[in-house]
Amino acid sequence: MRDIENRKYIITLLFILVAMIFVGRLFYMQVVDDKWKERAAEISENKVVTYPARGIVYDRNKEKIIANEVYYDIRVIPSQAKNTDSVALVKLLDIPMEEYVDKMNKARDYSYIKSSELVRQIPPNEFAEIAPQMYKFPGFFEVARTLRMYPKNTAAHVLGYMNEVSPTDIERMPYYKAGDFIGREGIENKYEEVLRGKRGVKYLLQDAVGVTSGTYEDGRFDTLALQGKNITISLDWELQEYGEKLMQNKLGSIVAIEPKSGEILAMVSAPTYDPNLLVGRRLGENYYNLQEDTLLPLQNRATLSKYPPGSIFKTIMALIGMQEGVITENSSFACQKSLVGCHNHPTAGGVSDAVKMSCNPYFYQVGRRIIQQGKKKSHFADAAIGTDIWADYVKSFGIGTDLHTDFPGVIRGHVPTTEYYNSVYHEYGWAFSTIYSISIGQGEVEVTPLEMANLACIMANRGYYYYPHFIKEIEGGYIPDIYTQRNYTKVDKKYFEPVIDGMWRVVHEPGGTARRARVDSLNICGKTGTAENFKMVNGRREQLVDHSVFMAFAPQDDPQIAIAVYVENSGFGGTWAAPIASLMMENYITGTISDTVKENRILNAVLIKDDVSNIVKPKK
Repeated sequence: MRDIENRKYIITLLFILVAMIFVGRLFYMQVVDDKWKERAAEISENKVVTYPARGIVYDRNKEKIIANEVYYDIRVIPSQAKNTDSVALVKLLDIPMEEYVDKMNKARDYSYIKSSELVRQIPPNEFAEIAPQMYKFPGFFEVARTLRMYPKNTAAHVLGYMNEVSPTDIERMPYYKAGDFIGREGIENKYEEVLRGKRGVKYLLQDAVGVTSGTYEDGRFDTLALQGKNITISLDWELQEYGEKLMQNKLGSIVAIEPKSGEILAMVSAPTYDPNLLVGRRLGENYYNLQEDTLLPLQNRATLSKYPPGSIFKTIMALIGMQEGVITENSSFACQKSLVGCHNHPTAGGVSDAVKMSCNPYFYQVGRRIIQQGKKKSHFADAAIGTDIWADYVKSFGIGTDLHTDFPGVIRGHVPTTEYYNSVYHEYGWAFSTIYSISIGQGEVEVTPLEMANLACIMANRGYYYYPHFIKEIEGGYIPDIYTQRNYTKVDKKYFEPVIDGMWRVVHEPGGTARRARVDSLNICGKTGTAENFKMVNGRREQLVDHSVFMAFAPQDDPQIAIAVYVENSGFGGTWAAPIASLMMENYITGTISDTVKENRILNAVLIKDDVSNIVKPKK
């Protein structure tokens, strides 16, 4: 009897112990361990990510140049999509039947009761025709999403575009999930973190068959999506649009900068394209067509192309020569064509004359005196010392260095050094006589259009520049400090005046090489260049039509704009680049054009060759 009673207590104790274990485990799962709460939520709740509106982008005059627009995705719940007239549906949605069948099979494999994507990013004008017919197709419904739109249809290379993140993006930046969109190229890319905002989350309760039955805890755990910050960039939309018109039917670029701030006013790359082509469901097809175009419309020539600077570079040579003391502003050299070819003109009586007449032999002599200063007895060792002195000066003008521009994909020009020449010719295998073409902006010297526009700023400011940039204001009123600091060259301010005097005479005096750039009211100072252009054919250099180059600033005493223009395969700098630059400066400063004959000549000019195979692709 006692054994039976003891057994009863043991069994009771076991039941109590098991009950306590279950209660304890349930308490741990429901209160202590978050993963079980999350698993329960997965079963009973539907976690929906809400996407914020992306920040708006304005130009310097508060014109909206990047905005948001509602696009539509079509989704399907397979269990509700019965007796669908698939032929009518694919015709309405303008998709191939094969794509429809594939998407429906994937949707069924994923879930019969949850929705899957069928068609994405239908623009509002197309959806307006689709919406009235959607009632005919049960189980199919639309979901609105916000995408970018570009109201001005300009500045495609500056603004960039957006597309869906790739697996590589997700691996590199865990913030993003499959289906998210990210800025590609331009401002959209550079200011992605500012513009994108912060995602929100909404929790919806679902019943056993996946039908939504309300919000979880009345939305207590929901978070709101936070809109991205608006930004103002320095671009002047009207100037940008005008520049794109001037560069129609031409290859090349224009970069215009405000010298007193380093703010980029215009960045034109020609040919260009409508940025709205890279929005919506046709993005992939349009991108492919642009990529296949032999004129390279996707290439931003302003930041991704390198060219010989041509005679523009003579301004730097004159400044280095005076700073080094190897010439004065009154140094005179005869136009000795046996040294290097030149056009006919009087002997330059000093730096101002030499800049005005763009005398090649003059700057040959300047270059020789800079490179071969007699610091070493060996002719070759002396050239090595002089070359590095020269290169150090050139880099102080921002050429071949990091300009810290707030823009992705900016390459640097090339400034050859002693190390470079030793690698090409071997040590003591070269001297100034080998590399003399650098004195006139040819040979191994290469610049980008952005660097040339920055050089125009240096001339305008008499020796300093701000890093060229687009950002003018981020919502909240700040820009990075790096864009407010001055960067000085290694040349004293006093040496700039004779060069600038020569640049004024280039435009305003008979015998100047840029008379077509003259605008009586503006006091433009400029310098033309004709940059050598060739391609290699069977190991030989084959000369092509040279590039037309011009850099300038205006007005002379209170510069408001500095500019560089490159027109590929078009000849002398004064013929095409100079008048384009003058029209841009007059448009910006006065808002009008005084010489409509000059304007119409540029607008109507077709400078793209029929045989595009003769066009040298920009170097990357």
